[in-house]
Amino acid sequence: MSRLFHLKRGVIPACDVYDIKTFRKLVEATYDVEGIVGYKLGAILGLTYGLPQLVNIVREYTDLPVIYDHQKAGTDIPRMGEKFASICAEAGIKGVIIFPQAGPQTEAAFIDALFDANLTPLVGGEMTHPQYLANEGGFIRDNAPIEMYTLAAEKGVNHFVVPGNKPVVIMQYHKLLSGMVKEPEYCMPGIGKQGGDIKSAFEALEGAPAYAIIGASIYEHEDMADAARLFCAEALGTTGSEYEE
Repeated sequence: MSRLFHLKRGVIPACDVYDIKTFRKLVEATYDVEGIVGYKLGAILGLTYGLPQLVNIVREYTDLPVIYDHQKAGTDIPRMGEKFASICAEAGIKGVIIFPQAGPQTEAAFIDALFDANLTPLVGGEMTHPQYLANEGGFIRDNAPIEMYTLAAEKGVNHFVVPGNKPVVIMQYHKLLSGMVKEPEYCMPGIGKQGGDIKSAFEALEGAPAYAIIGASIYEHEDMADAARLFCAEALGTTGSEYEE
């Protein structure tokens, strides 16, 4: 399977800003920072401006992959997967995050649709905030994320989204997935304002490819480029930066 990211470790800015001017400023300030491996677009910008326009702005500066996080995709009926994947592919998106909370049929259908559209599915199971799982007072069964990750691995997925502010949980999911996938890769929100840190999150993966998804701690900083450099330096200093082919 081809690599989505050009480095083994790095940072993905989460572009959860409200206006296109700030979005452009974020991309312009960070695209040439060593360790930036891609950009994550969310529903706020996507619904306001449309994915094609946003991808085109990124392409003015860089060919780094753009990931779309619909917050949350993979929660519809199965047959919507093909339409969703088609729209993302036509816009120039390279990877799509799904959290398949609607069940295994939807998960399988969305993964198949994304692969068919030559997109990389990044599958999440557990989120970063409190009261998500039942044992915390949430609505999601405690073992549901394991089932989501397991089905994804069985379908050929090798990119997973895990909560970067829960190192013990990261380690548990990595132990599961590393036994099913040759080299699982992990994208991790929850680092920065949500309490997680790169060192603890990356160490939990024991050298596996890891990418910190960081939003407000970069785009709310007075100097976005400086904030990005600090996070990237920490990410690249963990185990080195380049893939060994």
